[in-house]
Amino acid sequence: MDLTGICPLTTDAALARAAVVVPDVEAVVNATERITYAELADEVTRLRAALHATGVRRGNHVGLCLGNGPQWVALFLAITSLGAVTVPVNTRFKASELEYALRQSDVSLLFVAEKVLSSEFVAMLRKICPAVETGLPDENLPKLAQVVVLGDDVPAGARSWDEFTASGTEAVAPCAEPDDVALIQYTSGTTSFPKGVLLTHRNMCADAFFSGTRLGLRAGDRFYSGRPFFHVAGSTLSVLACLQQLSTLVTAERFVPETALQLLADERCTHFAGNDTIALMLLNHPDRDSYRLHLRGAWLAASPAVVRRVIDELGAREAVVGYGLSEASPNVAQSAWWEDEDLRVSGSMPPEPGVSVRLRDLVTGEDCPPGKPGEILVLGWNVMRGYYAMPEQTAAALDEDGWLSTGDLGVLDANGRLSFTGRAKELIRVGGENVAPTEVEAVLHQHPAVRQAAVVGVPDDRLIEVPFAFVVLNTATDPDELLAWCREEMAAFKVPRYLRVVEGFEGIGMTASSKIRKRQLAEHAVRMLAAGR
Repeated sequence: MDLTGICPLTTDAALARAAVVVPDVEAVVNATERITYAELADEVTRLRAALHATGVRRGNHVGLCLGNGPQWVALFLAITSLGAVTVPVNTRFKASELEYALRQSDVSLLFVAEKVLSSEFVAMLRKICPAVETGLPDENLPKLAQVVVLGDDVPAGARSWDEFTASGTEAVAPCAEPDDVALIQYTSGTTSFPKGVLLTHRNMCADAFFSGTRLGLRAGDRFYSGRPFFHVAGSTLSVLACLQQLSTLVTAERFVPETALQLLADERCTHFAGNDTIALMLLNHPDRDSYRLHLRGAWLAASPAVVRRVIDELGAREAVVGYGLSEASPNVAQSAWWEDEDLRVSGSMPPEPGVSVRLRDLVTGEDCPPGKPGEILVLGWNVMRGYYAMPEQTAAALDEDGWLSTGDLGVLDANGRLSFTGRAKELIRVGGENVAPTEVEAVLHQHPAVRQAAVVGVPDDRLIEVPFAFVVLNTATDPDELLAWCREEMAAFKVPRYLRVVEGFEGIGMTASSKIRKRQLAEHAVRMLAAGR
């Protein structure tokens, strides 16, 4: 599909348009800062000059280890406008994880906040890169030549923010091309060791445009997203979606339900983004009704029961459902605000324009007919370039024709609409039956006592595996009562063999993007059973 003329296909072209068309519309807002599109364009111009003076050129890898806010956005847009590559660093990383990401991605320049939430990143750098105190590079990170610290604790081998910005004395024009790599996105690692996904300007800008269009974002709308910018749900579906649709992004360093509700109300947000976890935390907050919301729509990766509640209880009548993964920029399919409400609630989604989807039988490898579940395969302008410096993993994910193997399960109907049913690696094999955890979770979410549910498989001597459910409750309820209710609502092989009540998932396993780490959860379940709990 030729995307030329449909939307800006580089980040700098999108920003230039916004600065001309809606200069006074706020681009990014958080609890302490706000910046208009005209101001953002000026800041990007200033930072691009400083980057160029620092030696950044097309293809260089620049790390961003900062919290959500205008500074992250401005640096991202400035880096990519030079044809350089942004490497967003997960701000929940510990020292060893930070070291892996910087080394594997060959970052040559790193922007790092002294501290993000409870993480002391300058202290981590001193541990993994001792030469930051004397002079870079360090033998442990030989490609890292420069570090810029945002904060007061600036090691002798690094530069301060003010020193960096003062270096840009000559204006530099943007030079990015649509097929330049814009991002190395590390996968969240819920099922495997993180890999660096290579995404181009075309990948991200088009995905953001089509997602924002189907979400119903319009010029001047206000979109709340607490999704971290170091994930594509933040960079593409939040930052760039608002930029492409000339809307305002309202954000926070981390998602906290009461803070989110306050921002939604105070900033008169028209839309928000979230998965099951985020939506349920908003829906079930005890003081939710005390906040006056102005929602019109929402982007959700959630079960039908949760989508229905978002529409009915939060007033987001134009809510849509999306499916995607980092390797596809991320959106593969998404419903649209103008479609029938029941269709949107059901989770049935058309692929993005120009994107092809087919399903592969997990046993035979043949294409699945309509109505039969299989692995989702994707082909189109949104598919990644590959994994950085991982040719074997790239070859395993992309076939010779460019089809991406997602490892996810879905069903296509006769009209080509996709319904996501779960991750292939998370399937629970109960005897001769396959059980998708998402299907069991969707049923549990319909019970009024259940605030949130997560289901994993645990080993069983007779059936190979059986479902184990963790639930967070709204009201005290006997687990046996919940299991009895499940037996009335689903086939016997899908009913959890075990059900345990927990306070939440933070201590058990949750990614920074509020996704539950199923592998860690399954390991926790096995330990509980071994301990007789």
